[in-house]
Amino acid sequence: MKEIKNISRSRAQESSAAIERLYITMRHLFNRGFYKPMGVSGETLREALLELRPEIYGSIAEEKVELNGLLYVIERLPVGIEECRYINLTSDEGYSKSHFKAIVPPKRRRNCYRIDDEQMNVEITRGRSDIYDILTHLTFIFIESHKIKDRVLIDEEGRISRDWQKLEIAALQPKKLSQVEKEKAISHAANILGRTFVEVLDIYDSFGTSEKPDRFLHVIYWLGKIAIEEVMDNNKRTITFSPILRERLGHHIHGEIWANSIKEVLKNNDLLERPIHIISANMHSVMNSLFATHVLKTKFKDKSDFYIYEELSKSGANDVRDKVEEFALKHGMISLPDQSGTNIDVQIFDTAKIDWAKSAFPKAKVGKQSPVLIVMDYAFGEQAFETIDELLKPYKFEKTKYFLNVESVSIMGKAGILEGGKGDIMIPNAHVNEGTADNYPFVNELTAEMFEGNDIPVYAGPMITVLGTSLQNRDLLKFFHESTWEAIGLEMEGAYYQKAIQSASRIRKSINPEVKVRYAYYASDNPLETGSTLASGGLGTTGVKPTYLITIKILEQIFNVK
Repeated sequence: MKEIKNISRSRAQESSAAIERLYITMRHLFNRGFYKPMGVSGETLREALLELRPEIYGSIAEEKVELNGLLYVIERLPVGIEECRYINLTSDEGYSKSHFKAIVPPKRRRNCYRIDDEQMNVEITRGRSDIYDILTHLTFIFIESHKIKDRVLIDEEGRISRDWQKLEIAALQPKKLSQVEKEKAISHAANILGRTFVEVLDIYDSFGTSEKPDRFLHVIYWLGKIAIEEVMDNNKRTITFSPILRERLGHHIHGEIWANSIKEVLKNNDLLERPIHIISANMHSVMNSLFATHVLKTKFKDKSDFYIYEELSKSGANDVRDKVEEFALKHGMISLPDQSGTNIDVQIFDTAKIDWAKSAFPKAKVGKQSPVLIVMDYAFGEQAFETIDELLKPYKFEKTKYFLNVESVSIMGKAGILEGGKGDIMIPNAHVNEGTADNYPFVNELTAEMFEGNDIPVYAGPMITVLGTSLQNRDLLKFFHESTWEAIGLEMEGAYYQKAIQSASRIRKSINPEVKVRYAYYASDNPLETGSTLASGGLGTTGVKPTYLITIKILEQIFNVK
């Protein structure tokens, strides 16, 4: 038993070392300015990722192509990137004012621009975490592309298999394939990918779009084609980092613009000196928790609040969502779509304009100075520090410095859980920053006991703030969970939020040193369970109840509702 524990621990240590190598290598390549992912310069990244074998990338270390991981990554990269030999990571350098049309990946908010047949530009405006994320994903798909190449080339002279010839014809067909053509193409693709016919059939449509229903074949073909050309013609893919990006990274340029725009709106609406509560959440849960049940009570007569929230969360519910938003805008909500490049939208709620009898909190006790809620959309990794750090600084207008009266900061988000399942709730008492000596214990105003009796399991304890969810592997996570750390989950922003709050309240003294903090997360996945990783699919409506439970508990504390 002791020997097994030692083996497990050594694997955890190897994984930790692999993450550190990835982190250091990516920073080195960024400073260098360019590298070739499948060349000598990208070798350390490839080796570290293969040694790490992150759960989200499934069978990356095996000969067969990983399909669920490939879908997860493709949804977070711009459409067409599989065709590009040159990928240029840039800052916001004015492409939005050009003829180039922005391409936004379906599952990641970043603007990308197809410059020509061979080049894709990807805007990085959310800090280093954005760079780590995209480089890890690109390394993965390039590794997978060479698996395709290995099954396509028959010999060293460059002859290709019959399966590849048939796949090429299907992939380049401009029209939608018939059922017979599609199944013939899937048969050839399955042979190339080392997968069964039914495995490919099951995931095929998930890659498709309304414009490209057969996109799966297109992605596989182009990944393989460019990998073949890398070997046969020595024409390797190249990733570059623009000089402006290298110059700007780490200087809070977008975060400062974002924060100042919020403070300007506060000042223009005479809200700057009122009690302020900052909430990091999505752009619907606070608004809906306040107003949805009142606005929609006639439409959903005799239905529970959570039934209404589920209906609002369904695709195609724009009409009812619009009604709630229209009501909110007339009752104290100010909407601030992002213009700074952070991709973080904001809502400001002036509670003095709320008719509490027409809200879900008729017993709210807000005092003489009605509080102001600043609801910000989710930050991404290290971007959490940049945005909150800038938001908590005093606002300088002409020759006057205004200190914000911040009474609380509440963070509601989704995270990976290490004990339990999707939709469960986690209440942290500390954030441990993986790979560093930075640990952030705090007094959480939310407790596990507050969520009992709602048929949702609740876990309390430390949480790990990780470099990227795509870098986690089972051995390392088991160590964090089963060792004296006793971690309950992992996420990407907590330590950065707390670092900004502590520096503002205790070191810079720009906000109240007794500022209250609230952290709560609902589980989007369990990376320790096979089939429950992020690559296994979304939450569906499973996340609705915990999302609103957490939001309501936060608002009850702000509004002093027992």
